[in-house]
Amino acid sequence: MSEPPEFVAHYRESDGKWQSLEEHLQGVGSLASGFAAKLGLQDAGLLLGLLHDLGKYSQAFQAYLKSATGEFNQDEDEEWVDAASLKGKVDHSTAGAQLVWQRLSDKGQPERIAAQMLSLCIASHHSGLVDCIGASKTNFGENLFSRRMSKAQQKTHLGEVENAGNREIMDRCDQLLARGETVALLNERIQAIGRQSTGLQPGLQQVGLLVRFIFSCLIDADRVDTADFEHRRSQAFRPLGNYTAWPILVDRLENYLSELPPRSPIDSLRQDISQHCRNAANRPAGAYTLTVPTGGGKTLASLRFALHHAQQRGLDRIIYVIPFTSIIDQNAHVVRKVLEPADAPSDKGRIVLEHHGSVTPDQQTWREKVLCENWDAPVVYTTMVQFLEALFGAGTRGARRMHQLSRAVLIFDEVQTLPIKCVHLFNNAINFLTAQGDSTVVLCTATQPLLHRVAPDKGAVRLASDHELMPDKHGLFEQLKRVTVNDARRPGGWTDQEVAELAGAEMRRSGSCLVIVNTKAAARRVFELCAKLEDIQDAALCHLSTDMCPAHRKQELARLRTRLAADEPVLCVSTQLIEAGVDVDFGTVIRFMAGLDSIAQAAGRCNRNGRAERGTVHIVNPQDESLDKLVDILKGREAALRVLDDFRQDPAAFQHDLIGPAALTAYYRYYFFERQADMTYPVPAGDVAQSDTLLNLLSRNHAAVDEFSSRHASAPNLFFRQAFTTAAKAFKAIDAPTQGVIVPYGEAGRALVADLCAAYDVELELKLLRAAQQFTVNVFPHVLRKLNDAGALHEVKPDARILCVDERYYSALFGLATEPVSIMEPLHD
Repeated sequence: MSEPPEFVAHYRESDGKWQSLEEHLQGVGSLASGFAAKLGLQDAGLLLGLLHDLGKYSQAFQAYLKSATGEFNQDEDEEWVDAASLKGKVDHSTAGAQLVWQRLSDKGQPERIAAQMLSLCIASHHSGLVDCIGASKTNFGENLFSRRMSKAQQKTHLGEVENAGNREIMDRCDQLLARGETVALLNERIQAIGRQSTGLQPGLQQVGLLVRFIFSCLIDADRVDTADFEHRRSQAFRPLGNYTAWPILVDRLENYLSELPPRSPIDSLRQDISQHCRNAANRPAGAYTLTVPTGGGKTLASLRFALHHAQQRGLDRIIYVIPFTSIIDQNAHVVRKVLEPADAPSDKGRIVLEHHGSVTPDQQTWREKVLCENWDAPVVYTTMVQFLEALFGAGTRGARRMHQLSRAVLIFDEVQTLPIKCVHLFNNAINFLTAQGDSTVVLCTATQPLLHRVAPDKGAVRLASDHELMPDKHGLFEQLKRVTVNDARRPGGWTDQEVAELAGAEMRRSGSCLVIVNTKAAARRVFELCAKLEDIQDAALCHLSTDMCPAHRKQELARLRTRLAADEPVLCVSTQLIEAGVDVDFGTVIRFMAGLDSIAQAAGRCNRNGRAERGTVHIVNPQDESLDKLVDILKGREAALRVLDDFRQDPAAFQHDLIGPAALTAYYRYYFFERQADMTYPVPAGDVAQSDTLLNLLSRNHAAVDEFSSRHASAPNLFFRQAFTTAAKAFKAIDAPTQGVIVPYGEAGRALVADLCAAYDVELELKLLRAAQQFTVNVFPHVLRKLNDAGALHEVKPDARILCVDERYYSALFGLATEPVSIMEPLHD
């Protein structure tokens, strides 16, 4: 172990080296300043970095760290302390926050606002943004921010660390705090948000996002500097924005496109769509829509817009936000082939970064792991869940990525899958990123939701004046019309047997038929009835549902695609997982009644490549279907039924197209009107002190503020009153209280379970757990109870809380089952 400096920040176990506190503060300050410069807030970023660990200058913290690392010996050093008992108890994050607050808060309102922003970030840098006014059951109505700023000096050591701190650093902080520019620039951003907002709640949510932005700059800088000291090889992997130049990537895409000759009329249309996207790339920053029917080539067309637009505006990166990991796998593979060609080996793995849960260890290198932590790559593919976590999630892991959403092109693929409860939070975030973050947003889908037409006083997307990238959207849908939609609803509904017979008949007529249902139970029933039909070969049958692990679904999809490509008969029964973005092409689709957006997406799996004869999409209403627990499907179905009835009365009003833009506009009007109360993200009492919404908690927080006011006969003297921690803990991007269980699917799955049970090395266990994501099924609590009661679950290791399923409860046909499956061979090899 080397001799430590007087004041240390970190210790590296691998070689016994110390990082001095001065080196850490200056390193974090430099990085945070660079990150915050994207919004012109470089001085604020520098100040945060220099002050965030000011409390580490205390003798209490130095004794704790040096005792924990063995530098202080219990028997020889008087300064030794019992570090194990003090872990997490030596406050080193409040001192810097108090210093800023004391220096600025009494000078005037602009200084007080800036002081609260900066102090919030410093005080929160280990926990995630704290509540200003508490909204949980334990602190409802309490002024938690002021309490933190009033914390006793014997606990924060402020006076001690001011005297002990490095003079160069302290003098620089004094200069930054004395300069009016630091305060002015922060207040100018707040004023700009106020001028552009259409209501109090949208404006206050966005100023909260401004706080989270500068917090993100600090967190990422702190984590990068610390990781690069502790793991020296990680520093070599970080480009820190030094990417392959946009003109090179643009040339690679243009060369690739030029070598794609049209082989069919639909390919010519795809080229036209791509060219329109290229032409639109010179538009200014803003929020745009790309409304293209399924099969229109959105993947490369949107990339063409993004690359040219990023080059022309000098932006930092392109981020694709996609709802499902299966689509990421598919699209990222295509884009990687274009932007990381074989003749540029130095760029292999350096352009396209995938960040999603299904990346297995053999796919994810150490470098990719490092870059996923903060999206440090020119083209990033991630999920809507990860995007929303960056903006609203708890803790610091997601928040550190938020600053990367500025000065970027953000492409939202299949944006209609945005959770309804997140609509206003999402809209206000998009407005912040375009107006304040200098980013450009493209909302891509065949079924464009009306995010700009929801309640403006709660937050509607501000689209650019010329927002649609396609010049003739209606004409495009007419040109790409490849299916006939048959409203086959009947009084009393269709029985499962009748659906199965229709599917069999359509498969014989058109060669392939896809049946999409709303529930896993219905998928299994209809599949079993199809299997009993005459003249249907076992090999032609396919079943897909989320009861099957990803590896199982991928294998079935590969088999299905092989048969479709060879024009062999296929009859597939699936839940809605196949609808959005899965590249398959059936002759006929049968869709159980659902939202019109789902019906249109289902139609996108029919005649995708534009054969001469139109495909057929049948809409059927099942006789017996319980959707009480599937509110999104139920409400969507109700709105769609109104459009179908309107269409029967006057098809000309919808340009005779049941899934065209006019019909979908009518559908979203009905659907959003019905669900407007759900768009503010309601939170029940329990998660918070009383029932509330995340939109309120992240803006006015009026219930908690009113509680404070009633106790103190005046409102709290704070500009920021948000309950950041309470809101973040209540936020769930996917509202599904599921738990993953590992299933022994196939030889690989069984071997994985065996290896997990035998693993003794922590790093090996982590690699195996990442691999296990391909063999995991997410189950609801009632299913978990049934499996547990049946003795079908066992822990990989005692107290590990990693559950595996007995192979008798996993079917080669249907996936996870709550009863032992019969010992049977699959219907096909």
